[in-house]
Amino acid sequence: MLNTAGLAQPFSAYNHYPVYTGRDLGVKYSPLKTVFKVWAPKASEVKLRLYEAGDGGSATSSVSMQKENKGVWSALVNHDIKNKYYTFQVMQDGKWLLEAPDIYARAVGVNGKRGMVVDLKSTNPSNWRNDKKPALKNFTDIIIYEMHMRDISIDQNSGITHKGKYLGLTETGTKSPDGEATGLDHIKELGVTHVHLLPCFDFNSVDETKPEAGQYNWGYDPLNYNVPEGSYSTNPYDGNVRITEFKKMVQTLHKNGLRVILDVVYNHTSDIDHANYSQFAPGYFYRHNPDGSYSNATGCGNEVASEMPMARKFMIESVVYWAKEYHLDGFRFDLMGVHDIKTMNMISDTLHKIDPTIFIYGEGWTAGNSPMPETLRAVKKNVSKLREEAVFSDDLRDGLKGGWGDIKEKGFVSGNAKMDESVKFGIVASTPNPQVSYGLVNYDKIPWAAEPFQTITYVSCHDDNTLFDRLKISNPTASEADLIKMDKLANAIVLTSQGVAFLHSGAELLRTKQGIANSFNQPDSINQIDWSRKTTYKAVFNYYKGLVTLRKNHPAFRMPSTKMITQNLKFLDTGIPGLICYQISNNANGDSWKNILVVLNGNTDTKTIKTPAGKWTLAADENSVNERGIKTVGESNLTIAGTAAYVLYNK
Repeated sequence: MLNTAGLAQPFSAYNHYPVYTGRDLGVKYSPLKTVFKVWAPKASEVKLRLYEAGDGGSATSSVSMQKENKGVWSALVNHDIKNKYYTFQVMQDGKWLLEAPDIYARAVGVNGKRGMVVDLKSTNPSNWRNDKKPALKNFTDIIIYEMHMRDISIDQNSGITHKGKYLGLTETGTKSPDGEATGLDHIKELGVTHVHLLPCFDFNSVDETKPEAGQYNWGYDPLNYNVPEGSYSTNPYDGNVRITEFKKMVQTLHKNGLRVILDVVYNHTSDIDHANYSQFAPGYFYRHNPDGSYSNATGCGNEVASEMPMARKFMIESVVYWAKEYHLDGFRFDLMGVHDIKTMNMISDTLHKIDPTIFIYGEGWTAGNSPMPETLRAVKKNVSKLREEAVFSDDLRDGLKGGWGDIKEKGFVSGNAKMDESVKFGIVASTPNPQVSYGLVNYDKIPWAAEPFQTITYVSCHDDNTLFDRLKISNPTASEADLIKMDKLANAIVLTSQGVAFLHSGAELLRTKQGIANSFNQPDSINQIDWSRKTTYKAVFNYYKGLVTLRKNHPAFRMPSTKMITQNLKFLDTGIPGLICYQISNNANGDSWKNILVVLNGNTDTKTIKTPAGKWTLAADENSVNERGIKTVGESNLTIAGTAAYVLYNK
């Protein structure tokens, strides 16, 4: 079914469903009464059942809910039912659907099969009201550290007591057997500003009743969107515990100078048949092909219809809940390109009214085709239509290490000079720049970011091979010493480029997943941070740490506007393929250094350039970062080591 413009028309079976605008869906508790409200527009009957426990046992009572306006059903319990568990069951088209918590559930029992009536104030850790976020001036000041809750602490050598748990990130003073800082202290030592947590809402793939089984998943299979995952808590059976422990983690990270970002997965559910959405309004919350079948731009069997009013309402209210109840500082949207632009902008506007420093970013692509026209979706090419939201730069990522479609392809850091313009494109954070030859950029032939904060500057993340593994695969004959040079050059470019810097946890320790790329359900032995590598590769860690410090100390590397970048950053013509050189001038962005010279040599052999006029101090070379100066360089020829980044300055 096509319209006159040749676009697939949206499946319209649900367009006539009533829209409820009230903000009281879900469960509202007080000691005197608890009010239950769900949206089930086609139900003929809805039952509320109360239970003593989150699993097992029979219902202690059953209440028939009352039909109200706009598809809402409600029930009232006039006594204190704090910490009791509940389910709803909907009769539709003569059939009872599955018992389930409401989609707004804020507390659940083990494995999320029943909701829990929670007094949220009682879940607050002591002094929670005085929790204070670390200061943030500009989004370009952010340095993100992407980590998985289990990976960071599960290694037997982590020195962390609460391995794989929220509380593991509250422990300070933890050390490896070699005496190296681990966990939270390690992240602080590295110096990043934000911790990005892979999904920590209640997901479907780990059985919380079997903690000893060592089950693993990244968590991109949502079950209960507004509840922390139970397997990361010390007691998944009590719905209060995971809430309190998640808050303690946020509070501790804030106290230690780190902001907290949650990875959110509103683009799909773990399945359709068992999803909570399908027990209240079957079909409504999902996007459909013109023939009525479920579409699949996520590659996960379904695609949430963010444009449907009640789906949009849920997404907005859900992120607001996390921001307010859990004091979160940012959200990373999985496959953000599935969502419509209008919804993403409404999310941004709403969150930034609460806190203008909340950072929002996501993947500007999909995993398949969507029936919603691309012009309406939050994909990379539409970033200029998004309000205060950023996307990942796969242009720079693959320019540095090689394309994701061919893992044997070499990138700039492995001597592929064809990637020069892709790297330059990344250095200026995908913003318009007269010195970038866009026709030679690997993916995007036009600048897609209006301002630098809209670009996440990175070379690796949890997806695909780790940086070190990827370099090993594409450079099979390279020595470990040469691979280390490539690795250091890659993130030296990330940490000296404009935009928002992003590091994959463990990259600073040359993290390996044994060559397994999609490790979403692999065991800890593949995914864990191996803390012995901090000892083995201490020089690499110190190099990363030095680059992070350099970026934080020098605002010229994080200019907040395209205008400032265009005025102050100029590429110098080296005449040598695989050798990029640029100068940042005029004490850019208030920097104490008047001029900064960055030289990036992707070639394996040394190269020589003539430095611009003046006396220069070398602050970083292939071995170390020292802002006080490694050596002084006059107006002369400067020899750059192979596979290395040099940073020089004059005052």
